[in-house]
Amino acid sequence: MKLMHYPEDDTPPAISPEDLEELEREAPQLSRLRRFSLSLDRIPWFTALGEPMDPEARTIADHYLDALGFPGSDIAILVDWEDAAAAAETLDWANPAWEAEELSRADLTARALEQISEDALQLGLAVVAEKAGEAAKETMEQEAAIWDVADDAARNLAVGGAVQACHNAALALLVAANDPEFDAEDHLFARKLALFEQGRWPVGVVGSSFNIF
Repeated sequence: MKLMHYPEDDTPPAISPEDLEELEREAPQLSRLRRFSLSLDRIPWFTALGEPMDPEARTIADHYLDALGFPGSDIAILVDWEDAAAAAETLDWANPAWEAEELSRADLTARALEQISEDALQLGLAVVAEKAGEAAKETMEQEAAIWDVADDAARNLAVGGAVQACHNAALALLVAANDPEFDAEDHLFARKLALFEQGRWPVGVVGSSFNIF
């Protein structure tokens, strides 16, 4: 299972945006992560699950697939939690789409570490993870009550996917801080986060289908 999730006994240490602000004295690029982390509670996490996709969301999904290297994949709208959890659980480490994301994440991490220390990067990303987890989990609890979802594992998978998307988008923001030719908003990770901003859960690409809840 590759989507990150944070059960109650395995949460990342609490780090405040104020802690990150102090780190900016060492690495001013981290100001982008602090501002980003403070915006995450304004995302309407999981509020459009299972609904038909409007043209804007479909365009975002198509752009993500293009950037990922899987243009022309079918978009499969999942209609309930059972289908979404099953789709998430069938993803494996050998999945080509997941491997493509991992290669991009590794590249961005290496480029970020050319700018700042590993400790600063880890702490900056921990702030993003904490704020993303808090915001996504709060909305998830509300949506789970509406859907009558009792499966903690399914909810953790969805929240983990949101945290992972924020982590990856944050890496793109860091790289863009020192590379004026790098467009973080056009990166595949920004496009995936944009699907979460549409209230969806982009579960993943399997075969020729992009499963979206």
